[in-house]
Amino acid sequence: MIVEQRTYRVKAGTVRDYLRTYEHEGGLGLQRKYLGRLVGYFNTEIGPLNEIVHLWAYDDLNDREQRRAALSADPKWQEYAPRIFQYIETQETRILKPAPFSPTY
Repeated sequence: MIVEQRTYRVKAGTVRDYLRTYEHEGGLGLQRKYLGRLVGYFNTEIGPLNEIVHLWAYDDLNDREQRRAALSADPKWQEYAPRIFQYIETQETRILKPAPFSPTY
């Protein structure tokens, strides 16, 4: 298992708009359909502000690649993506390998 950590820095003052758009306009539903195992979805409260952090678990890098390709190919995602991208200033993606004692998702 691996976990993908995505961190988005959004425009100041748009965290609420980003989260509302994501939850109610299709992003959450589509990602759950294709990506599957949501580990967590967060926004920062202390430290660097205006950040959204989400974690998705995959079997391996091939599983991740196939799932993300299927999401990207969906016309509903292609229609939705520009609505959420308008809020994002930067994106950082990390692949995390669990320690042997880490819980699995």
